[in-house]
Amino acid sequence: MDLSVVIPIKDEAESLNELMAEIQSALLPTGMTYEVIVVDDGSRDRSWEELRRLSGEYPFLRAFRFQFNCGKAKALSLGFSKAEGRYIATLDGDLQDDPQEVPKMIALLEEGYDLVSGWKKTRLDPWHKTLPSKLFNLSVSFVAGKRLHDFNSGIKAYRASVVRFIPLYGDFHRFIPVMAKWQGYRITEMPVAHRARIHGVSKYGVSRLVSGFLDLLSLLFLQSFAAKPLHFFGLIGLFLVLCGTGILSYFGVEWIVTGALHVRPLLILGGFSLIMGIQFFSLGFLGEIVNREQKQEYPVSETLGKES
Repeated sequence: MDLSVVIPIKDEAESLNELMAEIQSALLPTGMTYEVIVVDDGSRDRSWEELRRLSGEYPFLRAFRFQFNCGKAKALSLGFSKAEGRYIATLDGDLQDDPQEVPKMIALLEEGYDLVSGWKKTRLDPWHKTLPSKLFNLSVSFVAGKRLHDFNSGIKAYRASVVRFIPLYGDFHRFIPVMAKWQGYRITEMPVAHRARIHGVSKYGVSRLVSGFLDLLSLLFLQSFAAKPLHFFGLIGLFLVLCGTGILSYFGVEWIVTGALHVRPLLILGGFSLIMGIQFFSLGFLGEIVNREQKQEYPVSETLGKES
């Protein structure tokens, strides 16, 4: 299989028929073998019934249905795990992404890139969707060390090996290019056509900006300390232990010299710092134990010669 197209949807029944026709029109002339994997993320409209009908018309269509809404990251993760193509492309199900862009993105992959992200250079969205997106993209570009104009674009293309080793949960699908870059993959972006929404309403808004920054902080923590939690909690614990020990030592010397020890707020603070420092050390050790018990995974994407 040359290409797998993964499409997460939620309440997009009105768009599916046109979307499948557009995908077929875009990919059939390329001569590539392809499949389309649609993951219904707990739709409450007639999306699943429409997918059942379309599966009889389009043999390349495969579909999976969540019992309830699990989020776009979960839907993408399932789609990636079921994909059989050498290349994987993603589209949103609202017809705002043009499937005609996919063959161009695959061409860039064949030039040597591992991930191609679509850049909606001219966006046909309201300001309350575009402004948070611009702030978010600037922040993520600074953290990632790679300037991309549209990290959250729904249209992307990957080599299959890229998504195999990227964990997706929560809203981390927005950071796939960041995680791919940190893992050494070659990423680029390509301007793509963006179309106005025809059916339904957008499910994203200003509130996504706050959650996006919180997710970015989570990603930074996991990237830096997930494999060595003691380095994070131990550093905080060491600081608190030193503060607490210093304060208690001061009062200990005063007690020895004067023979009197009065309870003061600073003394209580010293005892509290010492106890909290020990607690942070304990958290770090527990994290190290959990890491040790985890099954080892090796990011091997290709092999040569006989496998043992």
